[in-house]
Amino acid sequence: MEGQVRGIAKMIDEDKYCIDILTQISAVNSALQSVALGLLDEHLSHCVSHAVAVGGSEADAKLAEASAAIARLVRS
Repeated sequence: MEGQVRGIAKMIDEDKYCIDILTQISAVNSALQSVALGLLDEHLSHCVSHAVAVGGSEADAKLAEASAAIARLVRS
């Protein structure tokens, strides 16, 4: 993704066709969403499930944290 972002910056500097730049931006956004969903899945599978198994205030905090993260992803 880092290389793609540098490529987009170069395309802008070289005044490339706007639609081509937008296509690359869309590809980077998709890649970032994929990484975010993977991280969220890992967080739910490990941190949240462990906290829920233990119970108590930690479980409530981890669930609230996960819910807020999901809301941020949905809004983006």
